[in-house]
Amino acid sequence: MKGKKEGGSMEEKKELLTMNHISKHFSAAVIALDDVEFRLNRGEIHALLGENGAGKSTLIKVLTGVEERTAGTVFLEGNEIYPKSPQEAQQAGISTVYQEVNLCPNLSVAENIYIGREPVKGGRIDWKTINANAAALLKKFDLDISVTRTLDSYSVAIQQMIAIARACDISARVLILDEPTSSLSTAEVEKLFEIMKKLKSQGMGIVFVTHFLDQVYEVCDRITVLRNGKYVGTYETEHLPRVELVGKMLGKDYDKLNAVTASEDGSREDGEILVEMDHVSGLGTIEDFDLTIRRGEVLGLSGLLGSGRSETARLIFGVDQVEKGQLKMKGKKAALKTPLDAIREGVAFCPENRKTEGIIGDLSIRDNIILALQAKKGMFAAITRQEAERIADEYIEKLEIKTPSRDQLIKNLSGGNQQKVILARWLATDPDLLMLDEPTRGIDIGTKAEIQKIVVDLARKGMSVLFISSEIDEMLRCCKRMVVLRNLKKVTELKGQEISEGEIMRYIAGGEANEKVE
Repeated sequence: MKGKKEGGSMEEKKELLTMNHISKHFSAAVIALDDVEFRLNRGEIHALLGENGAGKSTLIKVLTGVEERTAGTVFLEGNEIYPKSPQEAQQAGISTVYQEVNLCPNLSVAENIYIGREPVKGGRIDWKTINANAAALLKKFDLDISVTRTLDSYSVAIQQMIAIARACDISARVLILDEPTSSLSTAEVEKLFEIMKKLKSQGMGIVFVTHFLDQVYEVCDRITVLRNGKYVGTYETEHLPRVELVGKMLGKDYDKLNAVTASEDGSREDGEILVEMDHVSGLGTIEDFDLTIRRGEVLGLSGLLGSGRSETARLIFGVDQVEKGQLKMKGKKAALKTPLDAIREGVAFCPENRKTEGIIGDLSIRDNIILALQAKKGMFAAITRQEAERIADEYIEKLEIKTPSRDQLIKNLSGGNQQKVILARWLATDPDLLMLDEPTRGIDIGTKAEIQKIVVDLARKGMSVLFISSEIDEMLRCCKRMVVLRNLKKVTELKGQEISEGEIMRYIAGGEANEKVE
């Protein structure tokens, strides 16, 4: 049932952008958007929410001219628009800033801001004016940086601000921020929010796409929810309880799902030791590291970026090599020189960056799923097409991968469904140890809960899981034993009742267990 749009006339609300009855059909079987509504007011920060595959990205692509809509109308300040490209959308007053900054890292900050619209003097590009104008623009965003330095000399957060400044300079009416906070620290997020509020006060309409509900409730005025390509409703943020929001996004009882995840026991203190690291050090990686992973447990690795979490997984997977100490698998010394060695030892690894290290975009879901299993079997034991289809269908059903067909190219799936395909790839190898590095980053709350439930269920069935996440709350749900790392070293191990957010954060920060958190 469609949600009720909040009251008030267009004049009262100062409606800026109106999207009516928007549909997008890629084929008769693939309907990405079905009769979707969206309205954005002047001076408003409006959250666009939904599970992966809900249609958020497609709606943005339709609005910005990346995709042509099948049906519906779009009005900007009362005038109908039909952008055929992002450039046309920008000219109309609509710009998008993506999670992955789509600027040129080898060019200067000023060049990036004015690329494609450089001022010319005497038949030549006026670099003096470009640099001066770029500096003046960035000062409006409280960025006092050298505009002549290359973009890649600055942090991701600053690059994000530069992209926003450029977008605002080009289009001063509608700004779309697509997952802008995924790679930012807490302090950087706060800075971004300050900028968003400033732009809002100047009358700009901001569309904010995110998976972080805390951020939605901190900064957004209204929320529009999509589900399975359909419009669910638009709601005033302050009047929509979080539990209700989650229910609208999922279309199911999130509390029940969460209860299953949380209720399962993710530890096996008496289980067989599957992996043992004894004073292990790697070249340029972890140092003097001790670790045990037991069969049928979910072991969490916690720490800041660069603390050694991913490095530990890479070493167990044979990407990096043991220089000192001993690594044992099932009680025997293991010499894992390559990932293939690890796969044959029953180890699976879902890396953090699914785009560059996980999916092969131009292959089908079926082919992506069987990759690791084929590598394990070897080139002379080819998997038949019939068997590949059976395996693909099995995991599409088990993991509830949303796709019209096993033959769909994986690059056409949402981020959450891509993550499920990668998970399916490794589950198909029937591993003893599954290592997950940030498996829920950048995906919606519903898919997060589903993956957490899968993890705990796998452990209950006897699989060992090494779980790496920056989100302490999700680790608390899944893990009954946690190892905290700092500066490439293990600093403590917590289990059972010892595990709490405060305790973990004290160790991450370098404090002792009896220190109080201010």
